[in-house]
Amino acid sequence: MTVPILSFFTGGGFFDLGFKQAGFSICWTNENNPSFVEGYHHGMSSWISSLGKSKSKTASISNTCNVCDLTARKVLSEAFSGSRPDTYGVIGGPPCPDFSSGGTHAGGNGINGKLTTVFVEMLCDLKSSFFVLENVPGLYRFQKHRQFLDKKILQLQESGYAVDLKILNALEFGVPQDRERLFVVGFKRLFAQQALKRKLAVAERGWFPWPENNKYKNVKSLNWPKVTPFGKEPMKPTGIPLELTVYPSLLGLGDPELIANGMEYFNPYSAKFSEVMEGDVAGKSFKRLHRFRFSPTAWYGNQEVHLHPWKARRLSVREALRIQSVPDEYVLPDSISLSAKFKMICNGVPCVLSVYLARALSDFLKSALR
Repeated sequence: MTVPILSFFTGGGFFDLGFKQAGFSICWTNENNPSFVEGYHHGMSSWISSLGKSKSKTASISNTCNVCDLTARKVLSEAFSGSRPDTYGVIGGPPCPDFSSGGTHAGGNGINGKLTTVFVEMLCDLKSSFFVLENVPGLYRFQKHRQFLDKKILQLQESGYAVDLKILNALEFGVPQDRERLFVVGFKRLFAQQALKRKLAVAERGWFPWPENNKYKNVKSLNWPKVTPFGKEPMKPTGIPLELTVYPSLLGLGDPELIANGMEYFNPYSAKFSEVMEGDVAGKSFKRLHRFRFSPTAWYGNQEVHLHPWKARRLSVREALRIQSVPDEYVLPDSISLSAKFKMICNGVPCVLSVYLARALSDFLKSALR
């Protein structure tokens, strides 16, 4: 059985791509940013076309309204022409700057923070079999934001969901990036109990079988290389997984400059492009990646300037996509600006992490439906 998914705050579709790779069907999407809509259409269409399996070679955003203007009835009528299926899910990552450690800390009262409330209310109205809400770890770790989150979770529990949550790091799943994200999952209580073959307390946590990759557990504690003067070639280290370094993404998988989006980057404008040492990511803005180390959280083109390890320039669009574990077959069009491309890329959930989470959800669903 292929389980349909409704996707909110779809962006470029990285979260969706992981769910599709795990066997789910994305039957409805919502994105309000015109550049992201165009990026999704071009990127997802090129990826789907590369598979050569689907009769449909194109993809497009189903609904481009502001989520505040949507109702559950409208969403369901667009997603399912007839009656809604017995089992379907909802995924979405509301904008996170109001909860981010480097953001405004406006919380749930901020312009973006309010969208989390809108999404939770939509989840309660849709009454889907399950959902996934993704956001930054700050929503859980900062006390003022945690109080807001607790209220939202209580609202979901009162609507009949069993809720669990966990912070996952993409690095521990094979992505060459130190990127933590908070995931909140919910299943209809009876559904979750059928899967677990036991009763669940209303506020019970730790019941969902979160994905793990033991190969990369606690990998940050390894002896990673430090800094190297720019222009000098560092010694290749031993005892670390090379696949978790940015080197394969920038060269080992094939030169990104030779494929689509590989030559798209902001032109150098500062002497710092040739001064910052390789691996020096301590600064607030100019951070130079180390070829034999993982990338810090992708945030290129925003407050931070991420530099290529051995070239005096920023990372390119393709290099950023690779560090987000997006397949090379996903191609962004010339019609949207560089700023929009980088913003869309950095907003996304790394595809590999999405696959792991989606597979865990799929296994749990199968347990409930046996």
